[in-house]
Amino acid sequence: MTAPIPRDIPDLPPIPGHVVLPPTVVPARAVLIPARRRAVAAFRGLIALLALTGVAVELLTGGAPTTALSHFTIQSGILLALVMLVSARCAWSAHHPLPGALTGAALFYVLAAALVHHVLLAHASSPFAAPDGTGTAWQTAATHILHTAVPVAALLDWLLLTPAGRLHLRQAPVWLLYPLAYLAFSLARGELLLPGSQDRYLYPFLDVDQHGYKIVLGNALLIGLALYALAVLLVALDHIRPDPLRRPR
Repeated sequence: MTAPIPRDIPDLPPIPGHVVLPPTVVPARAVLIPARRRAVAAFRGLIALLALTGVAVELLTGGAPTTALSHFTIQSGILLALVMLVSARCAWSAHHPLPGALTGAALFYVLAAALVHHVLLAHASSPFAAPDGTGTAWQTAATHILHTAVPVAALLDWLLLTPAGRLHLRQAPVWLLYPLAYLAFSLARGELLLPGSQDRYLYPFLDVDQHGYKIVLGNALLIGLALYALAVLLVALDHIRPDPLRRPR
């Protein structure tokens, strides 16, 4: 036996209006399965091997290993080698690539080291240029590997084998945190070493004994502005260059 239908049905709440959900953007990496890129993996493995070769030669011929490891070029070369090794593994095993902020930072640091070397340390008209003929043949080879061959190879990998549009302008100031920390490390290291110690200041434009803090900090500011311009240039190029992985329709 069913219950009787009540005569007075309570008022139902009003039906809300049609709610339009905002459109969501699904990244391509969430729906596309990356393909194996063994040639790319091999090329990136060669870049890592080249960078590690330059670092090893510098460590074996550049005096105390702790002094060599204190150079910005050596540190950036090690970082690039690690990034390239992981990127090679991702390309070989069809994993998703590393974040663009990380690969862009590794490229930026080796390009920054190359820019400082060729403009300030190797250019004959620079007041900080080293005299010709300094260092052994092995040290000269390591210098060319780390300041020319490795940056050019990393730049070619970025231009020809890396998806475009992955860098953003907000990343440029973040990339400068490491050079800023390196500046603090270099100055603190110089203060902790005894006056007159060999390689007390690793770069002549950061030599407080010779130039004083005022000029050194001014040099650091100018170099920092140049590096920020380089970072902005990389981001701009990343958004105007053709995507090497986009198939033509």
